[in-house]
Amino acid sequence: MTGAGAEDDIPLSERKTVTDFCYLLDKSKQLFNGLRDLPQYGHKQWQSYFGRTFDVYTKLWKFQQQHRQVLDNRYGLKRWQIGEVASKIGQLYYHYYLRTSETSYLNEAFSFYSAIRQRSYYYQVNKEDRCPSPLPGPELVVKKLRYYARYIVVCLLLNKMDLVKVLVKELSDEIEDYTQRFNTEDQLEWNLVLQEVAAFVEEGGVPQLEQGMVVGQLTLSDALVIGNCNNQVKFSELTVDMFRMLQALEREPEPSEKPAKRENPHKYLLYKPTFSQLYSFLSASFKELPANSVLLVYLSATGVFPTGHTDYEGPYDFGGVLTNTNRDVINGETVQKRNQAQKEMHCLHPGDLFPFTRKPLFIIVDSSNSSAYKNFSNLFGQPLVCLLSPTVYPKSMQDQSQRGSLFTLFLYSPLMAFLSVCGLSSMRQGLWEKAQELLQRVYHQAFLQFYGDEFLRLLLIRFVFCSATLRLHKLFRESRSFPESYPQLPKQDTVESSPLQRHVLELATMLDVQNLFYDNTLSLDDY
Repeated sequence: MTGAGAEDDIPLSERKTVTDFCYLLDKSKQLFNGLRDLPQYGHKQWQSYFGRTFDVYTKLWKFQQQHRQVLDNRYGLKRWQIGEVASKIGQLYYHYYLRTSETSYLNEAFSFYSAIRQRSYYYQVNKEDRCPSPLPGPELVVKKLRYYARYIVVCLLLNKMDLVKVLVKELSDEIEDYTQRFNTEDQLEWNLVLQEVAAFVEEGGVPQLEQGMVVGQLTLSDALVIGNCNNQVKFSELTVDMFRMLQALEREPEPSEKPAKRENPHKYLLYKPTFSQLYSFLSASFKELPANSVLLVYLSATGVFPTGHTDYEGPYDFGGVLTNTNRDVINGETVQKRNQAQKEMHCLHPGDLFPFTRKPLFIIVDSSNSSAYKNFSNLFGQPLVCLLSPTVYPKSMQDQSQRGSLFTLFLYSPLMAFLSVCGLSSMRQGLWEKAQELLQRVYHQAFLQFYGDEFLRLLLIRFVFCSATLRLHKLFRESRSFPESYPQLPKQDTVESSPLQRHVLELATMLDVQNLFYDNTLSLDDY
């Protein structure tokens, strides 16, 4: 509405419509901006705030639908502004999914993002710099680019890879158009986004329990997925390894209309948290862990090594993994400025996790100093497992670490990891399916207290398969190149069992890479 005379000509009811719309729009922006100030941990503090925000956005969305003609004529409502409201609702659903791990909210986010594309809400954005609008041209186009990036993340999490490839091509075209038209400082940043999502794009069922098998009745309830690796590809605050672990902890979408009821574990995604942030999340998860439930802690982080040895070596003397700090970091390397006798204050030591072993704890450490966590102690007699990555890889495989760890790849997709260690980049569709069927027969009966939960069972099976594969592979000769665990697995019954080794060699033969493996089923300690 422009000019006093023009306002006088507008019917009172239409003026009220515009006023009410502006109120809802301002209120929705205030509530949305307030989301970032909410505590990310805990299940109760943020729910009422999210509820109010959803209510306002629901009213706003319905209001613009009911009064579209008045808003078009009297307010000058543009399609990109409708798209912005839809995009915010998609973000709301996505963040609600992150806090609850309920895939239905991810599907709701997908619905709104999909509608924005289908209805071409952002189509005119590239021409808006020549028209009067609340924002100058470059800022409008950036809104469109951010929408694409968020849409791609949701599609990645829903495994809609065909659509991801289409969206990446569209985003690439949009970025090219943006960089040609506007001489802005963020051109390199958007090109990096493209490279990162391309790395993500390059990226089975759960084996049943044997009849009569006695297992624990624990359920995986909460998971902390932590990523703090220097130089690893990330996309939208998710590193490659974080994304893979997130997928490993998601139930595959069921094709049937009435899937078996099984909630996904609640997940906290922490990209480069400080020690205090990490500890706050750990404490909140520990506090709210239901009875007969397990807390999983996944650490993908740069190793911190001890500076010296003492006569007594306790849980703070072996180093650990790095947490984030904005200080003392030069070119991605941690610089020691303190007295060398002091402990690294930004390190998560094994001892830091001891208080949380009062409840069932399942730890996965993917780090160059993962072996620090084999010096664990089960002080309270609760179920406790630590799965630890190799600390050294063959030189021919080290240059791939930027695109994710081989160990986490085994936990996410054992067959893809098997192809990787064999230097294979692809295989025939029919052969892939046969190989997947073979992997279904790989199992073991270790660590039975955690075996009753399907997610933990799958992680344990994949860990054992990874250990057996690397022990048989001719390139992996150092003991540091093998995964370890606390407590140690009974090797003869698991990673060195003849049936399991036969399965690994059978898979290698199927893929015609048997020459890369030792063709025997004896213990490999002699090599």
